[in-house]
Amino acid sequence: MNKTLTIILILVAIALIAYNVTLLDFENPFQGNSTIALIGIAASLCAIVLLLIFMTSKKIQKKLDED
Repeated sequence: MNKTLTIILILVAIALIAYNVTLLDFENPFQGNSTIALIGIAASLCAIVLLLIFMTSKKIQKKLDED
């Protein structure tokens, strides 16, 4: 997976977070669709963290291959 695709996936995850925030009811965050929105936000944040770890591991692997 190249860097461009990784960045696009991170942007999609950020867009999903923004969409789920609009669905969130701040007065009752654990009822109805707000629970689903919270799960979506958490899943998108996990995806971003995993993609950032993947990018870092690719950078480390590239440096090790150069030596």
